[in-house]
Amino acid sequence: MSAPTTSPPTRTSTPAPGGTTRRRRLAAPDGDRFVYLLALPIFLILIFLVVIPMATTASTSTGGAGPASNYGSLFGGASGRAMLLSVVSSLASVVCCGVIGTLLAVLLHRFDFPGRRALSVFAVLPIALPPLIGAVSFVLLYSETGIVPRALQALLGIPPADTSVSGMAGVILVHAFTMYPFFYLTVSAALAGMDSSLEEAARNLGAPRARVWRTVLLPLLTPALVSGALLTFMMSMASFTAPQLYNVQTLTMEIVSARTSGNPALAATQATALTVVSIAFLVSMRWYQGRRVHRSLSKGTPVPRHSPESVSAKLAAGLGSVLLTAILLAPVLVIVLVSFSADGAWTTEVLPTTYTVDNFLRIFTDSQSILPVSLSVQMSLLATAGAIVVGSAAAWVVARWKLPGRSALDLMIMLPWALPGTVVGVNLVTAFNAPSAANFGITLVGTLWILPVAYFVRFVPLVFRSTGASLDQLDPSLEEAARNLGAGPLRVLRTITLPLIARGVLAGALLAFVDGVGEYVASVVIYPPGLPPMSVEIYNRIYSSEFGTAAAYGTLQIALILIVLALTSWLRDGRKKTTNVTALPVG
Repeated sequence: MSAPTTSPPTRTSTPAPGGTTRRRRLAAPDGDRFVYLLALPIFLILIFLVVIPMATTASTSTGGAGPASNYGSLFGGASGRAMLLSVVSSLASVVCCGVIGTLLAVLLHRFDFPGRRALSVFAVLPIALPPLIGAVSFVLLYSETGIVPRALQALLGIPPADTSVSGMAGVILVHAFTMYPFFYLTVSAALAGMDSSLEEAARNLGAPRARVWRTVLLPLLTPALVSGALLTFMMSMASFTAPQLYNVQTLTMEIVSARTSGNPALAATQATALTVVSIAFLVSMRWYQGRRVHRSLSKGTPVPRHSPESVSAKLAAGLGSVLLTAILLAPVLVIVLVSFSADGAWTTEVLPTTYTVDNFLRIFTDSQSILPVSLSVQMSLLATAGAIVVGSAAAWVVARWKLPGRSALDLMIMLPWALPGTVVGVNLVTAFNAPSAANFGITLVGTLWILPVAYFVRFVPLVFRSTGASLDQLDPSLEEAARNLGAGPLRVLRTITLPLIARGVLAGALLAFVDGVGEYVASVVIYPPGLPPMSVEIYNRIYSSEFGTAAAYGTLQIALILIVLALTSWLRDGRKKTTNVTALPVG
């Protein structure tokens, strides 16, 4: 039960003896000075770990054969083809994900049919797949030696080569069925908030259904579609695992190849080019989204779901729901299934014939097998601890900042989220490869410290955004009231702000932690020899044809992600219920 609240004291009260009014007038400026004081170390950390590595990479790109030769290679040869493949595959992924995610959102939010609730749960299941495991599952399912082509050969006599998916088609397939939730979630939220009276008014004026969608619904869905396209394009440009497993030489593959072959200047050039493309797409999509206002001013009820009327329609809808559920569950189920298969026992059969629990027992009993798990967890915990401190502090600073420069800090924090993981890895390797004035003599390459630093840079935006969402729901007058009662800035943060935003901070921290445990794209560039994190160990096991052990690692990752998603959902629900402050613990 919420306690009654009182209005905070105003600054125009009658002057009291002893200069009370003067103290109250100075409370707000003191709080503002604390905001700017706290912003200083945040700026310095971000400049040191984000801006300087990017600048160092750009500077390195002018070395070697020279900037003209390095950047000229992007318009021809292997680098030019890789850039073209990256852009084409990303655009194709946006189209495929947009079609799948939007249609699925419309189907589940506009129609009611048998199995709809179960399908709505499984629709977001690809989020639980780490990038490497997601790509591996599709190779196990749809490659020439995969389960589906072999099953079709056994049942219908069709050669596996005729039904398998490989090359660029394989990359787009993986992207389409692992990234469509970006469209599904944003479009679902937009559909849930739409007013049914808008469609009714358009139809009453004689507009056909197609025109209603074109002139009413699609403009209202534009922000959701732009957001989904932005996220999908960024993730596709950053993709490394699918091109690696399907042997498609995208720009991320070329970056790693140039780095490992001893050509840091070319790797820096390609990383800089990929950075420019990603940022340019981010800016252009934001411009398109902001050039028109797509907003409904009415506050009616959502559109009700339509149920099939005939028995045949209900049966078709039910069968379609089962089929879609099977397709969405297949990647997770195949990883779990293969995790119980004996290494080397699955060769030409449709499904593994020998099953064992030795894969899991070996991981938890053999010191060399448990090392990647322990390493990933510890490195991710260190990175998450740093992300909590910097991300939550930065979110509070941005929320309370009143001078020019607020957008610069916001952009500096979110910039690593727009950069491919490969680029983040190359930036850190380039900046901290040897002692220099720019890195204050700090060398991270070849040490374990480079892993938590990379994870911190990549995932601090998660804590920043999650904390910012909680701060948006917090009335600044609560902090002002505490300061007017004599509490200092630190005490206000400790007793008022932090307890109210704790769920948001923890939700972002959980996501940062689980992403760190499954991180592969940056890890494969920076991990020290002999100390592979879990994601790199999974690829090493696959390369050695130890599919059972690799899938066992993947199953552990999936289980961890599902647990974290459940905790995050619980925290989000609890945060929605927290609407009142019961007391102001200041004295």
